[in-house]
Amino acid sequence: MPLSDDIAERLLSSIIDGHYPPGTALPPEGELAEQCEASRLTVREAIKVLRSQNVVRIHRGRGTYVNAPDQWTALEPMIRAAAAAPRTSGAISEKLIEARQMIEVGAAQLAAARRTDDDLVELAEQLDAMRDAAEAGDTEAFVDADIAFHEVVMRASGNAFVPLLFEPFGRLLIEGRRQTSAVPQIRTNAIAHHEAVLEALRSGQADKARRAMDDHMVQTADDLRTHVISKQD
Repeated sequence: MPLSDDIAERLLSSIIDGHYPPGTALPPEGELAEQCEASRLTVREAIKVLRSQNVVRIHRGRGTYVNAPDQWTALEPMIRAAAAAPRTSGAISEKLIEARQMIEVGAAQLAAARRTDDDLVELAEQLDAMRDAAEAGDTEAFVDADIAFHEVVMRASGNAFVPLLFEPFGRLLIEGRRQTSAVPQIRTNAIAHHEAVLEALRSGQADKARRAMDDHMVQTADDLRTHVISKQD
C-alpha cells in the first residue's frame, strides 16, 4: 500500500474513532507530516484521498475540516463509521432494513419465476435450521440460517448482480441480525414470515412472493422498533 494511502487510512480511523469529530479541523500538513514521519507532499496526497470521498473538505486559508458521515460519498468508510456508532445502531438498522426492502422484495419476485427445485430444498433446510436454533435459544445459529435463507432467495433471482449488492454490508447485516434475533418474539415472527416467503416461492406466483417478502421486511422493521429501539430509550 502506498504511504499516502496508509496515512489516509490512519486518518480515517482517527475520524471514525472520534479523535477528529465532524466539524473539527485536522492538524496542519506540517504537523501531520511530523506525526506520520512523511513528507508534506505525501500527507497532501492522503488528504486528497479523503477529500475525494467527501470525508473532509478544504477551506483555503483555514484548513481541512471533517464532514459528517452522512455526507461521505464512499461506501466502505460509511459502513465502518456506522459499525462504530453503537448509540445510533437502531437508526442504522432501520436504514439497512429500508435498503433490504428495496432489493429483496424485487429479488423474491424474480425468484418466484426462476427458482429451481434445489433452491426450494435449500430454503426449506435453512428454515428448519432456524426453527432448531430458535428452540435451542442459539442466536448465532439462528442468524447464520436466517442470512443463508435470504442469500438463497437472492441467488434464486437469477440475476448475478443482486447478491453482490449486499456484499459490502456483510458485517452490518450480521450485527443487525444478532441485535434482533436475540429476542424470542422476533425469532418467532421471523420464522412465520420465512414460512410465508417459502410458500410463495413454491407457488411460483411473483405477486405473492413480492407481498410475502414485503410483509417480512415491514414486520422486521416493526419488531426492531418495538423490541429493540424502544428499549434503548
